[in-house]
Amino acid sequence: MFRPFRSKALTAVSTAAAVGGATVFAAVSLSTGVANAATATFTPVADTYVDNSHTGTNYGTSGQLGVDGSPVKRFFLRFTVTGITGTVGNVKLRVHTDDVSGAESDNGGTFKAVGNTTWSETGTTWNNQPAIDGATLGTLGSVARNAWYELDVTPYVTGNGTYSIGVTSSGSDGADYDARESGASTAPQLVVTTGTGPTSTPTPTPTSTSTSSADPVLVGAGDISNSGSGDSATAALLDSIPGTVFTLGDNVYDNGTASEFNTYYNPTWGRHKARTRPVPGNHDYNTSGASGYYGYFGSSAGDPSKGYYSYDLGSNWHVIVVNSNCSAVGGCGTGSAQETWLRADLAANTKPCTVAMWHHPRYTSGANHSPDTSVAPIVQALYDNNADLILTGHNHQYERFAPINPANQLDNTRGIRHFVVGSGGASHYSFGTILPNSEVRNSNTYGVLKLTLHPSGYSWQFVPEAGKTFTDSGTTACH
Repeated sequence: MFRPFRSKALTAVSTAAAVGGATVFAAVSLSTGVANAATATFTPVADTYVDNSHTGTNYGTSGQLGVDGSPVKRFFLRFTVTGITGTVGNVKLRVHTDDVSGAESDNGGTFKAVGNTTWSETGTTWNNQPAIDGATLGTLGSVARNAWYELDVTPYVTGNGTYSIGVTSSGSDGADYDARESGASTAPQLVVTTGTGPTSTPTPTPTSTSTSSADPVLVGAGDISNSGSGDSATAALLDSIPGTVFTLGDNVYDNGTASEFNTYYNPTWGRHKARTRPVPGNHDYNTSGASGYYGYFGSSAGDPSKGYYSYDLGSNWHVIVVNSNCSAVGGCGTGSAQETWLRADLAANTKPCTVAMWHHPRYTSGANHSPDTSVAPIVQALYDNNADLILTGHNHQYERFAPINPANQLDNTRGIRHFVVGSGGASHYSFGTILPNSEVRNSNTYGVLKLTLHPSGYSWQFVPEAGKTFTDSGTTACH
């Protein structure tokens, strides 16, 4: 079965080593069923496509891989898997559609094994292409531009060796994917997991998570602007990502004054102010009543006496902004004004998918700020009402948790996936004790989290600052 990229095949950690052209991640003990695994990611040693309207042309140096039924285009991938010492538990093929008009298609192609593993990247044309003669590995339906898709090829890739894959399409609406020449961030990938990896834990299957041009996008981060350059790097990312911008608090340092907003925030993230829905942080409240914050963002920040609000995005998503500066709004406990409002808001919500965001994380492995118990009643209310996502900041790093219940126990049925995205531009913090169910962490890359909100699921992608390679992405269904 071919489906958009899901994260359960990966457990990224902060240390990596190059082995045989691959990046090998040493797994850490995260939760029951995910220990003792290692993941190696391989990029193709060769890829190309052929076109029956140009039968003698070689496209081996192209940054694009085309597949079409009219004119007929086919593309080929060859991977060399080396350095694998354990038993292969799971193998995923990932491909990324090109970010150009026309790359999208209603037929993403049929992927098959190819027996010939010696074809030449720079010598293959339509006239001498290898036969696509092996087993069918999967078929991809509709694909959008600039999106990852993933195929389970475990039956084919069984260990070290050379593997070739050919892709065909019977449709007349061709799809275009990024080739290895496009660069490491979008090149095809073969992800091999050995040992008892994360795929041993059952996960819900998305039911409608393919990306469409109509799917709304949320993109943002927390802990953003100061006198450094990190916020300029992340603001540059927003320049090329459409959608609604969110912040996760501590929008400007050190004290959230009007002057700091005008000096630091406004020249960077401020150019996206018209499409921003902000969250207040503790540094914003260093100015009495967070007057700099509310004065800068105006009505987009909600009632200045509350700082919590909600809105709908697209036809299927409800977005909730919580004020985790609990002492400023009469508390966050059970029965507080905010918790009472939240439960009423959730009860009135008719959308099938819900994302909530605030500043102080309920769960975090950061060394500077420990998990915040004051927001526990907020998390409980969201869990009781089948919310899907929680986004926070405060610790200046990136961390993704598995779907968990309010006690941080793995819950693949009703659990909420938590993110800490304090990577907006303020200086980085380190990690301390790694909590159970922490799946991915990074503490040296500024970047933003891009959420594509599908009708019954979501895709996430951590987009790193220019020059950095860390990323994280996946797809999950709503409850």
